[in-house]
Amino acid sequence: MAMFQKICIYGVGAIGGWMGARLARLPGVALTAVARGATLRALQTEGLRLLEQDGAGVEQETRCTVHASDDPAALGAQDLVIIAVKAPALAGVAARVAPLLAPHTVVLTAMNGVPWWFLQGFGGAVLGQRLRSVDPDQAIERGIALRHVIGGVVHASCSVDAPGVIHHRFGNELIIGEPSGTASERAQALRELLQRAGFVATLSPQIQKDIWYKLWGNMTMNPICALTGATATPVLDDALVTGFAHRVMLEAREIGACIGVPIADAPEDRDRITRKLGDFTPSMLQDARAGRAIELDALVASVRELGQLTGVATPYTDALLGLARLHARTHGLYPR
Repeated sequence: MAMFQKICIYGVGAIGGWMGARLARLPGVALTAVARGATLRALQTEGLRLLEQDGAGVEQETRCTVHASDDPAALGAQDLVIIAVKAPALAGVAARVAPLLAPHTVVLTAMNGVPWWFLQGFGGAVLGQRLRSVDPDQAIERGIALRHVIGGVVHASCSVDAPGVIHHRFGNELIIGEPSGTASERAQALRELLQRAGFVATLSPQIQKDIWYKLWGNMTMNPICALTGATATPVLDDALVTGFAHRVMLEAREIGACIGVPIADAPEDRDRITRKLGDFTPSMLQDARAGRAIELDALVASVRELGQLTGVATPYTDALLGLARLHARTHGLYPR
């Protein structure tokens, strides 16, 4: 516990707010947050509020105090920084995060898609390659050095009911891991911290595999829903759409086998897992409806680039990326 007393949430949205509120309940934790606009004002005046069910299924509200600022320099160096922004915002975070980072600071990435560090120390024949689709000029890598990073995968559904008001709906799993795969002292301490905060937290020996498996479902469902405006169940119920999505997934599965993250499941197995979540609204559709930039590069363009690096043909992934990107550009949702 003593290793992580000063904790900063960079991006107090659904996931960042959920994690921050849980951690703030622990004794000895001083929670800070980098936020802006209405979220910043809500945190400064009302604190961070979390709605979730207790063990008896009764919804409870937790309210916690958080020292929030739009200037990282006002918060100072932290023991743990949890970055929970959407991928298009990450370059901006990397340009401003330095005041939060001391030599010992751990940066936990709680984000969707392929991260900028994915092939550093991993990847078989493409070991050490930089992914231009997610960090085109290496600005993220310069701003957040790999030595700080522990990777994270979140399996939970949360929403923002109002600025600073987070609603946890279902799922409670956090998977973390060093990019190198080592069970370091800091990774074990972070797992224990998250467990104390009430998360089902596990330490992965290969966090890239966990990232890739989550991506395997997200990379089709998210852009298809954003493109069509449909929620999850209508997509799964349309045989022509799922047939196309399965072709994309098979391309990604072949790429995964080349870089060291094989997937034994068939696309139909992943669909069955997705159906258990009900007729949900994927995050990319939520962003599209709200007029926010969508995470196409981290979820789809990165897979296309990995196909190019490994020599795996990706005609179906290309088609999905092209259609979703054109739709997003037309509606002002894809700034690059």
